[in-house]
Amino acid sequence: MSLFRRKTIGAQPPGQQLARTLGWPHLVALGVGAIVGTGILTLIGVGAERAGPAVIVSFVVAGAICACAALCYAEMATMIPASGSAYTYSYAVLGEVIAWVVGWSLILEYSLVVSTVAVGWSGYAVGFLKGLGVTVPAAFANGPGLGGVVNLPAVAIIGVVAGLLMLGTRESARINTALVVLKIVTLALFVGVALPHFDVANLHPFTPYGYGSPTGEGGVKYGVMGAAAIIFFAFYGFDAISTAAEEAKNPERDLAIGIVGSMVACTAIYMIVAATAVGAVSYTQFGKSAEPLALILRELNQPKVATIVAAAAAVALPTVLLAFLYGQSRIFLVMARDGFLPPSLARVSARGTPVRITAMTAIFVAIIAGLAPLDVIASLANAGTLCAFVAVAACVLVLRRRDPAARRPFRTPLAWVVAPLAILGCLYLFTSLQVVTQVAFVGWNAFGLLVYFLYARGRAEIARS
Repeated sequence: MSLFRRKTIGAQPPGQQLARTLGWPHLVALGVGAIVGTGILTLIGVGAERAGPAVIVSFVVAGAICACAALCYAEMATMIPASGSAYTYSYAVLGEVIAWVVGWSLILEYSLVVSTVAVGWSGYAVGFLKGLGVTVPAAFANGPGLGGVVNLPAVAIIGVVAGLLMLGTRESARINTALVVLKIVTLALFVGVALPHFDVANLHPFTPYGYGSPTGEGGVKYGVMGAAAIIFFAFYGFDAISTAAEEAKNPERDLAIGIVGSMVACTAIYMIVAATAVGAVSYTQFGKSAEPLALILRELNQPKVATIVAAAAAVALPTVLLAFLYGQSRIFLVMARDGFLPPSLARVSARGTPVRITAMTAIFVAIIAGLAPLDVIASLANAGTLCAFVAVAACVLVLRRRDPAARRPFRTPLAWVVAPLAILGCLYLFTSLQVVTQVAFVGWNAFGLLVYFLYARGRAEIARS
């Protein structure tokens, strides 16, 4: 059936070829830059509010599921070293209509991740400016959902990062690497100052809302799994590495190092920082803060260090924006190549960067960041990611059955255990999301299928012919 026709991966025509400028250190930095960001600097507060001190377990659960997915990504990325991430893998293995659903979900994921991080950055930036005696009016520091008009700092930082990406991939990667180092140093400073104040009493009660995902006021899911479904946002980012396949110098080697290496490094960082945070101060004190780590330091009478952490977060959080805005533009680029979007958007500049698609993406996500509250967009972004992770794990299993002798530069260990765990774990996390998020995700994809049958499917036929 044409609905399940599969895409053949080949060379790109002139004018659509991306420049190969990234080595494995750039890819590891891209992954760490994407993963270590809003999740630990901002969403740790949201997670602690919903799980209490057991947010540490939430990090372990989310990290384990993401680790299984990361191993599947590493196998697929080295087998199919082409831009597009889960969308491309699904098109080549599972068929067109499934690829469309995955691509449509990735649009949701990446767009909302960029928006979420921009809102998180805004919280730290406003706090930092306040420490310097500069007050940003509440009307222009929050979206309508929080009583403001528009979150101008969030809109502004998206514009800056988009401009950097348009400048060139290599230049962006160098700046990203420097900012990632700054981010890690900042987290080390937080741990060094807060860890001596660790008090076991702050860990009681350890699970005030239980281990499941009970529904509280307003439909919010609490408990360890309820928090894990939100904290899951903190771990993904390695999938942005797979979108860089066509710009990696040695994709068969570099992609696996980037994906697995960044996940290992970030898991260790998260465990240390999360344990330090909930042990130093009661979760009830920082659970609702837009800048939880800085707040913890102020509670410990370390205002100067808090200002430094807030400043470093404001400087370094854009690495997450850069990674995901980069990934989103590459997915849009591949969908334009395939005819699902206007082909003119697939053109690249003389520097080998997709300027048009980057600008369009930036405008789209800036509108979301300026108007939507943090927890809503983070939760909905997770739904799109869970869909993509399930698809990639399924691709691994299908190819292991369909073409067991195919060359696999990286092989997922115990694939028939790891891939099903990734699928089941992601499906369980989806059930732990708020009902409104689940309904919104289904509605988004229902609308996406309508777009597919009325517009995209016919355009894909023309592109193939």
